[in-house]
Amino acid sequence: MVDGHHRPPVAPPRGEGTAGGPRHMRRKSRRKSIIMLSAVACVALAITVPLAYVGATAVKVNNNVQRSEVLKDLKSQPQAVPKLSQDTNILIMGLDTRVDEKGKPLPPEMYDALHAGDENIGGYNSNVLMLIHIPADGSKATGISIPRDDYVQVDGIPGSGPFKAKIKEAYGYGFAAEKTSLINAGKPDDDTTYQAARDAGRTAEIATVTKFLGSVHIDHFLEVTMAAFYQTAQAIAPITVCINRATQDTFSGANFKGGMQQIDAKQAMAFVRQRRDTSDPNYLFSDLDRERRQQAFIASVSHQLKDAGTFTDLGKMQGVLDAVSKNIVVDSELNLLELAQQATSLTGGNISFTTLPITGFGTSPDGASINTVDINQVQATVKELLTPVPPAPTTTATATAAASPAAPAPEVPPASEAATTPSAPAATPSAPASNVYADSTGALQGGAIPCVK
Repeated sequence: MVDGHHRPPVAPPRGEGTAGGPRHMRRKSRRKSIIMLSAVACVALAITVPLAYVGATAVKVNNNVQRSEVLKDLKSQPQAVPKLSQDTNILIMGLDTRVDEKGKPLPPEMYDALHAGDENIGGYNSNVLMLIHIPADGSKATGISIPRDDYVQVDGIPGSGPFKAKIKEAYGYGFAAEKTSLINAGKPDDDTTYQAARDAGRTAEIATVTKFLGSVHIDHFLEVTMAAFYQTAQAIAPITVCINRATQDTFSGANFKGGMQQIDAKQAMAFVRQRRDTSDPNYLFSDLDRERRQQAFIASVSHQLKDAGTFTDLGKMQGVLDAVSKNIVVDSELNLLELAQQATSLTGGNISFTTLPITGFGTSPDGASINTVDINQVQATVKELLTPVPPAPTTTATATAAASPAAPAPEVPPASEAATTPSAPAATPSAPASNVYADSTGALQGGAIPCVK
């Protein structure tokens, strides 16, 4: 019982034994969870490649990706959130499952590289939730990270009364309820049942996020698996990242020196998974710091590929897009070529990332560690980010002052010219001071390689 309501029935996720329901997922994912977020950036990056190549590749990717009808079904419901503008909102869902999109185990060598256990670990939590808002007028895009442990009301599960859980768990509850219902109705435990259960998970997660954000219209979604992240990182490695100080974590396999450094795909997994430092008990991390790592990874990859001219390397771009298409699911109406044409802000660095506020850390009635939230504060923050107030008109006095000569600003080397040695001193990250982020608060700006905790 939670808040006076029964939770939906739980069925074991495919290939995970009888302990694979959401309660099991909470225990396992707290120790070892994965985030898979770079695919959206890589899809959008195609816009700067020559048009003929983009067209041919986008058609291939469009044909390869698995598609889901759940958004079309949600939009047809009477209570559906109407689309109020030509802007585009894309929900990124990164699952912690250690299987592919068919529910099958990954190759053994991939499990070794991921440092996150095998198919018996994890479940169907949306450990990454990010809303990408792309304005139709080409102005700055916004990435809004939703902390995975926010304690919210779960919606979108037929036959279940309202109950509260971590926002990431809506997917798993929807999956389990649908699979149980289908099997109890005599359906075989086959791929058809499995895919129907996955769609139910997507429906519950999207409905829950939509309500939590304040009835935000979701135009499209991308669902990314662990395998998709790793394969994408392989295609684009080496990847340049910047870390404020040396840090280690035996859980994720992280072992980084301070400053700018180049990492491979295995290290990229550790970079985006790390949420603790096991070498220094006084160097505190949290899930919110990991949210910041996600944001920094997207900003770094986008900047690096554009700065290095990777978009004109047809072979490498083919590898990136092939990797993206293998283990993602998108809604049935998402055209990747149109997205690439619209999302110029993502590849040009004209994007900022923000993490939604929490009020603190707490414990749920069943003993789970959660983030407490003020839903009014969350929805006010989302509204401000998606509909920013235009700047006030410039007054005559302000204009006169602006026209006066100003003292020259000190020259700061761009991030791309900063030292790239992994042994850079931890106290002096190789990035301009304006691009160093000590914690998860405030907005992280795209267009450079940011230094983060």
